[in-house]
Amino acid sequence: MTIENQHDLDKLRHIGKIVATVLQQMQNQTEVGMTTLELDMIGKRLLDKYQAHSAPKLSYGFDGYTCISINEEAAHGIPGPKVIKAGDMVNIDVSAEKDGYFADTGGSFVVPPSNDLKNRLIHSTKQALNEACKVATADAPINGIGRAIQKVAKRNKFKIIKNLCSHGVGRSLHEYPEEILGYFDRRDKRKLHEGLVITIEPFLSTKANWVEELDDGWTLAAPAPNLSAQFEHTMVICKGKPLLMTQL
Repeated sequence: MTIENQHDLDKLRHIGKIVATVLQQMQNQTEVGMTTLELDMIGKRLLDKYQAHSAPKLSYGFDGYTCISINEEAAHGIPGPKVIKAGDMVNIDVSAEKDGYFADTGGSFVVPPSNDLKNRLIHSTKQALNEACKVATADAPINGIGRAIQKVAKRNKFKIIKNLCSHGVGRSLHEYPEEILGYFDRRDKRKLHEGLVITIEPFLSTKANWVEELDDGWTLAAPAPNLSAQFEHTMVICKGKPLLMTQL
């Protein structure tokens, strides 16, 4: 969507704050021995508290309220009986709708203890998001986002998962511009415009450039022992730096 008035901006900022708060609370309450379903139920209760609706469930009939992916799982992990263990790399993706507006956020973290590789992966993926945000300005090329992510990945000797990408958001969970790649594609001639609402969500990994859908029809994973990390903001494109709707 493109922001047309202050009402749009206020509503988007409201749902953005909700999903950011839910993500933060879920991360804070993650414990060793908890199942991903129990963690998802924390997300459900929080979404209910704020009278927001799970976007993957609303839009696609997803079998959960949030996406929770562990270790070699990169995205769209279905909450269930899997037990969270010490040292696990956990990714939580929270997207929701309220009053006809959608926002999407996500983040990865390690359940202690961590190690140098996992810490570097987390740090590099955060850095990739930050660098991509710097080039996400009105009239800038969309492929500059992928270029910025690619530079960070190469500098830190990590891979980019090429079949996971950023996207437009706002009036629905996925909308124009679809498939904002996480790497540079010179063939993409699209440009950003002022007021456009998008996500940026780099996926960096230790070994894999590609993920495959598992038998559950949702979870996207690479073979173990690959690890991946993702960080995501919903933002509004401006002439200067973007307005981050999902930053607390």
